[in-house]
Amino acid sequence: MVDLDKALLNPAAVFATPEDVLWAAGLTREQKIDILRRWEYDARELEVATEENMPGQNPSCLESIIKTLNALGYDHNLDNEPPTKQGGS
Repeated sequence: MVDLDKALLNPAAVFATPEDVLWAAGLTREQKIDILRRWEYDARELEVATEENMPGQNPSCLESIIKTLNALGYDHNLDNEPPTKQGGS
């Protein structure tokens, strides 16, 4: 069973890859999307830090996260968020 609170706080500590979220038993589609959206935010933050010459320890897996969100039928166009480097439109 997945520790949902821990997964929402730090997805990379619970799942080895974004695809593991897709196949995790016991999670609803919405919970999987919430976990992946958090992971996406973290990955975008890492990319911003790298752009500012503050590289993180782990490589970004943003492309994999987005592909996994797409596999769940998540539509980024429905976010209605302001434009940011962290993923807004």
